[in-house]
Amino acid sequence: MAFQELSERERRVLEAVIQSYVETAEPAGSRTISRRFGLGVSPATIRNTMSDLEEKGYLYHPHTSAGRVPTDIAYRLYVDSLMHVTPIASSDRDRLAEQLAAGGGSTIEAILRRAAQTLSVLTQELGMAVGPRLDQTVLHRLELVRLSSERLVLVLTLRGGAVRTIFVEVSEQIADNALAEVSVVLNERLAGLTLREIRSSLAARLRDANAIPSGHELLNIFLQEGETIFDDPLRNDESLVLGQASVLAEQPEFSSSEKMRRLIALTESNEHLAELLRRRPVTPGISITIGNEHGDPRFENFTIVTSEYRAGSLAGVIGVIGPTRMPYEKVVAIVAHTSRLVSDLLD
Repeated sequence: MAFQELSERERRVLEAVIQSYVETAEPAGSRTISRRFGLGVSPATIRNTMSDLEEKGYLYHPHTSAGRVPTDIAYRLYVDSLMHVTPIASSDRDRLAEQLAAGGGSTIEAILRRAAQTLSVLTQELGMAVGPRLDQTVLHRLELVRLSSERLVLVLTLRGGAVRTIFVEVSEQIADNALAEVSVVLNERLAGLTLREIRSSLAARLRDANAIPSGHELLNIFLQEGETIFDDPLRNDESLVLGQASVLAEQPEFSSSEKMRRLIALTESNEHLAELLRRRPVTPGISITIGNEHGDPRFENFTIVTSEYRAGSLAGVIGVIGPTRMPYEKVVAIVAHTSRLVSDLLD
């Protein structure tokens, strides 16, 4: 994005207006800026500078207020060249480590769920995560484990280190030797294929299932339910994990019933948000999109901050969504640290 050139005074005033608005959610006036930030110039000079910034598109003047509010391009300039990201607070670092290591499962989905929830609490924005795409991931091996007489768990170990577990219901107890024989057959015929290849060719690869009489029933289950069993749970809207949405409801931006309705619609229907996140490039470092940069009017009042995490050779994104009036320095530090912790846990 091309920015109009700003003088040093204009940059300092713009930074002060943004900081004031982020902290108070109130349009910033020249006297407030002069009193709070000690810029060394008079309120009249600050007022004139704010007028210049408004003409250049960095501030706008709400009709009901004498103060001014940052625009999307003001926030973009701020995050690109004005903000100073400080290390995450030690209390937040400890809480993140504690919550991510807590019980509740060590699968990718479980860890992402805990991370999104903790991000919501620490940033007071809506934490979210998108799991890595597994459809093109190669199956390394699989194992069938008995949980009860009528329930098995299929453990898929994917190339790159990701592990996925799927529960399989059976109508009657399967003998131990049948479990072992079916595991051998499935490994021989499916290992080395991607999940997509397995789904498309499973029937052909298991067409002689009755050649293993003891495991015939179990192989039939795989034939009938293969589309579901070997589906990639992270290739659709279910790939989006959201944290605690109520933290957004407490922010001034959602004080009106109409804005609250839009927020509820955003969080209850994952489709649009999941698609928006899937379009984001999975690259190292922090990615920030602000307001109209999303190219979708549903998100024009929101900022999304994400960072890549890795699970072996796989990658996904984790971050937060909140109003454009966001404490960017704090949020960026917490999101970056969380992505590193999640990568370590999934390594």
